Amino acid sequence: MKNIGKWLFLIGLLVAVVAGLFGFSAGWLAWILVIVGILAGVFYFDPDDVAHMGIRYLVLVATAAILDELPILGPYLTGIFTAAVAFLGPVVLTVLVVWFVRKHLLGKK
Repeated sequence: MKNIGKWLFLIGLLVAVVAGLFGFSAGWLAWILVIVGILAGVFYFDPDDVAHMGIRYLVLVATAAILDELPILGPYLTGIFTAAVAFLGPVVLTVLVVWFVRKHLLGKK
């Protein structure tokens, strides 16, 4: 299952980045990427690494917020990073929920 989760993550991230690069937005695509992100979070990522994953996500969010200031490539990079952040949001949230359930509801460390 870890292999399927890895491919779901890579394909979802690639689709999100390409959509962000070209400025494509559709409701159905957003829902598909959310579902793919949730599945990737369940099957691929380790819930014990939730703190490091959260820090990486926050750094990516901060980077996406300031890239628009770059003169020529700013709008393109902002689209790419914003799309990556939008895809990774459900992934990080799913890993956090899985960690919480494992630790507090199931009693696993």
